[in-house]
Amino acid sequence: MALHIIDVIKYEGGNDTFVWKHGCEDFNNGSQLIVHETQEAVFFANGAIAATFGPGRYTLDSENYIFIKDLKKTLVTGGEYAFHCEVYFISKTVQMALKWGTDSKVRFLEPELGLPLDIGACGELNLAVSDGKKLVTKLVGTSGGVAWAEGGEAFAKSLQSAFRPMISTMVKSHLAQSIRKERLNILEVDEHLLALSADVGAYVSAGFEEYGLTVPEFYITTIVLPEDDPNFRRLRELQTVQVQTRLARAQSEVRAAQAQSEAEITAARRQIEIEKQTTATETERMAAERALMRERLEGERRRVAAQAEADALRLTGAAEAEVAAMQGKAEAEVMRAQGYDQKDVLQAEVQKAYAEGIGHMGGGSGGSGVVGDMLGLGVGMAAMGTVAPQLADAVRGLAGGAAGQPVRCPACGKELPAGAKFCLECGARVAPAAREVVCPACGKRTPPGKFCTECGAQL
Repeated sequence: MALHIIDVIKYEGGNDTFVWKHGCEDFNNGSQLIVHETQEAVFFANGAIAATFGPGRYTLDSENYIFIKDLKKTLVTGGEYAFHCEVYFISKTVQMALKWGTDSKVRFLEPELGLPLDIGACGELNLAVSDGKKLVTKLVGTSGGVAWAEGGEAFAKSLQSAFRPMISTMVKSHLAQSIRKERLNILEVDEHLLALSADVGAYVSAGFEEYGLTVPEFYITTIVLPEDDPNFRRLRELQTVQVQTRLARAQSEVRAAQAQSEAEITAARRQIEIEKQTTATETERMAAERALMRERLEGERRRVAAQAEADALRLTGAAEAEVAAMQGKAEAEVMRAQGYDQKDVLQAEVQKAYAEGIGHMGGGSGGSGVVGDMLGLGVGMAAMGTVAPQLADAVRGLAGGAAGQPVRCPACGKELPAGAKFCLECGARVAPAAREVVCPACGKRTPPGKFCTECGAQL
């Protein structure tokens, strides 16, 4: 009897199916196999896996695939033969948000008080096929396929039902252990769900890997707490008291911190005021020191100026004395060159004094009057030679008396001692008395001027 067979083999299952078995088991030689990108096709023949196909389009005939020659052949319409095998399509996509939950509560001892509590857990996981051959061999068997949830396609086996005992056992064994290891407060356990999920999920994933499945993500979304348990209520009340105590302590610490902060602010303000006062006092002291320093500098400047002026005057006097000495030496040299000696000088001085005495005869006093009277008595020139030494002394006395006579300040008119260079009253400079010069014509001493008072020659 001839059979009608299918020429195209492709996936026709639902989106929530992990493994789907094709409904037809006889195919024409040369049939087309279509495998989608997220799928894998597994051929079973004679109770064993004959071949696997990844994504693509394949022509199934005995020339291309040796395993087809060994397949059981069946006569079909038109005298052609078909090969007999079973084809399973495996979905490689990740099934998301697959729900799980523990079938009963887990006995848990609260770590701080040792109170026994019964807790449960539920959540979601993501599941994918990692090894299609292992999954088909170990789990599918002769069923029509594998899905996660119950109530799917009639031929599909439920992975949720198959793995519920394993998931529940793993969660019960390791959830309480993880909470106890981390010493977590059961009332605050929701804050640590991510860490608990990673810890427990590692054990759950190992159970799926034995069947060619992998769990990329495992989530504990809820820890079911025993709200009606008296132990749990006592724990919650104690937690409330502890929270209130911590709150009161925190408020006390806040008030203490505020008081400390205010005290520090007050101390800082006082310190600023003290620094301001200190700065003002220091400023005044520095100003006084600067004023004193200015006074000292001014006094030192005046002292240096006076010293410099005194040094200048001393140098000027020394220079004038040196000039006078040099002038006297020059005059003596001139007189010696002209044949004059000390006697001639003395005679000239006597004659000069005689002439001055004639003009003041009887009208003066002291030395000048004596000379005048002596000349007036008719003492001749011969007698003058006899009394020349005495007359020379008298002339020197007259010169000394004239030099010792006081002078007056040209500025204020105050009488000053002979030889004074500055006024004792106003400090004005007093010009030194003019010195006599020697006439180059007659060799006589004469006051400075343009012409000699003795001979009238031009000086």
